Amino acid sequence: MLRSFEAPAGRYAAGHRGIDLVAGEGDTVRSPADGVVTFVGTVVDRPVVSIQHGNDLLSSFEPVTATVSEGDRVQAGQVIGIVATGAHCTDRCVHFGVRRHGQYISPVLFLGALARAVLLPLPPAGPVPR
Repeated sequence: MLRSFEAPAGRYAAGHRGIDLVAGEGDTVRSPADGVVTFVGTVVDRPVVSIQHGNDLLSSFEPVTATVSEGDRVQAGQVIGIVATGAHCTDRCVHFGVRRHGQYISPVLFLGALARAVLLPLPPAGPVPR
C-alpha cells in the first residue's frame, strides 16, 4: 500500500478517503465483492468505476478505464477495468475508496488486513500488589 486511509475531521475537511494500492498503468482491477456497477465515467480528470455491493456499501476505483458498463452485475474477483493515467500518485497506483451509508470508511476493513481488537480486563482499583 502506498498511502493509507486518513479520516477527515469533517465532511469537507482534508483527509485521504481511501487507500492507494501499488499498480501500474494497464494492470487489471477486480471487483472486491459481488455487486452492480453504478457509475462509469470521469470525475474531475480521472476515470472512475463504482460498484454497489448491497447494505448501502459502495466501492470506487480510480483511475480505471472500465471494461464493464453501468448496470452490469459483477462477481468478486471479476475484472472491471484497467489502471489508467491521471491518479494523484502519478501512474503507480490505483485509489480504492469505500462508502457505507454515504460516509467514507477505510477499505482495509474489507481486506482482512486488520487484526481483531481484544479487550483486556482493567486491573483492580487500589494499590498494585507486590
